[in-house]
Amino acid sequence: MSHPSEILSAPRFDAVVVGAGFTGVYALERLVSMGLSVKLIEAGSGVGGTWHWNRYPGARFDSESYSYGYYHDQELLDSWDWSEKYAGAPEIERYLNHAVDHWGLREHIQLDTKVVGAVYNEATKEWDISLSTGEEVRCKYFVPAVGLLSATYTPPFPNMESFEGQLHHTSRWPHEPVDFTGKKVAVIGTAASGVQIIPKIAEVAETLTVFQRTPNWATPLNNHPLTKEDMASIRANFEEIRAKIDKTWMAFPHEGPDPRNTFDVSEEERLKKYEQLYRQGGLSKVSDNFADMARNPEANAAWSGFIADKIRERVKDPVVAEKLIPKDHGFGAKRPPQETNYYEAYNRDNVALVDLHETPIVTFTPAGIETTALDFDFDIIVLATGFDAVTGAQLNLNIRGVDGLELRDAWGEGPITLFGALVPGFPNLFITGGPHVGVGNVPRATEHQVNFIIAAIAKAEAEGATTVAVTDEAARAFVDHVLDAVAALGGNLNYKNNWYTGGNIPGKVRVFSQYSEGVPEYRRRMEEDAAKGFPGVVFA
Repeated sequence: MSHPSEILSAPRFDAVVVGAGFTGVYALERLVSMGLSVKLIEAGSGVGGTWHWNRYPGARFDSESYSYGYYHDQELLDSWDWSEKYAGAPEIERYLNHAVDHWGLREHIQLDTKVVGAVYNEATKEWDISLSTGEEVRCKYFVPAVGLLSATYTPPFPNMESFEGQLHHTSRWPHEPVDFTGKKVAVIGTAASGVQIIPKIAEVAETLTVFQRTPNWATPLNNHPLTKEDMASIRANFEEIRAKIDKTWMAFPHEGPDPRNTFDVSEEERLKKYEQLYRQGGLSKVSDNFADMARNPEANAAWSGFIADKIRERVKDPVVAEKLIPKDHGFGAKRPPQETNYYEAYNRDNVALVDLHETPIVTFTPAGIETTALDFDFDIIVLATGFDAVTGAQLNLNIRGVDGLELRDAWGEGPITLFGALVPGFPNLFITGGPHVGVGNVPRATEHQVNFIIAAIAKAEAEGATTVAVTDEAARAFVDHVLDAVAALGGNLNYKNNWYTGGNIPGKVRVFSQYSEGVPEYRRRMEEDAAKGFPGVVFA
């Protein structure tokens, strides 16, 4: 951090937002609309957040395109046609740029810049923020919107730097196309990114070797194009669609849970329902399932068994099929990847599966990868190894609050927040899109969270308050509620290995850090809290 005199001469803004993804852009638009001076800092070379960085072949929505955008501006809604029910990354990035231009926000955005430190200045009651460019900025309200899935995680494979071929992580994909044609390729990881990229590489590579640690319950995306007529119908019925989204647990335009329990119906009726779900789009297989699928171990086992049989039907080699079926968790314990021809890729002669539990990676070599069984030569290695999810991106900002308290230490036993937005000991810090956000359609949950933040800032501005600070008691009471809610789901799903809990990061504390009561309840609680004048929050 610079000398105090340099800080005081640094440019000052009412608010600084970090991250130009869906949530950060929405926060920027709302803050600018309030008449505040705002700067948005973005590490990437363009707007888009997740959809700027994750440019790998096959990257796309698993939420319906028209459910994922911005709802509060009818002109924006009318000015954009989605080409697919589940749009691909290039189209999503174009949409976000379109929104930024529609709202005239580019002048507020600084690209190719990282926040390397942020310190709450108790003398000025402002945040002193250090940037990777060497600049310093000051602000009253600090709004990190860096996302659940943006802090890249790469396992510490020995001698990775020695590999002489191309090495790419799915979450930091190059802007120039990567040509897999006729190449010997490895993909490490079979979560969402791996499930999306593997079929694309398999079509053109000479050989593709997939290194799998843990299989996931992947189900068909069932994507299709959207015509002009489809978009006209969506617009004509949008209020009905919006109402459906607002009332469903995961905030998708789905019908919602079947009111019946799994074993309330005959086996014939149950299998008919399962077949219908399997052919539906996206994550409706979770949201529209029987009411007890997530809570009753026997019900979960019945649906998981149905999906396992589908994998066995689609994968010709029974040994490979069994390796692709999860044994350590039931369906829904992790966000199930949505796939297109993923399982069929393993029927190709040029594709092989390596089980890392049977034959772990020993080391990277100049030519490729050595396991306990074989040495492999590769031209290209793709790391689909995911993220230090939920809290990793916030902690990477090196935030320090009152008395120099580091956010990393404050969250040493897991995140402590009120609605994921306010943190005890960090006045005027408003996190959005991090821990304790409603599970499901993330932009719908963070839209409500940003609205809560805007309401708090509006109250502070109206009252001339210098600081907005949540009490420790209010935040811990909310965290207790979060943990009680997930405990009510029961132990059958084995949440401990979920990235929601930090289970994919060695040494990270295992705490469920999302809000599992549903997006409607998350919204209701925030709106009720704001209507009551933010009890538990001190405006000083």
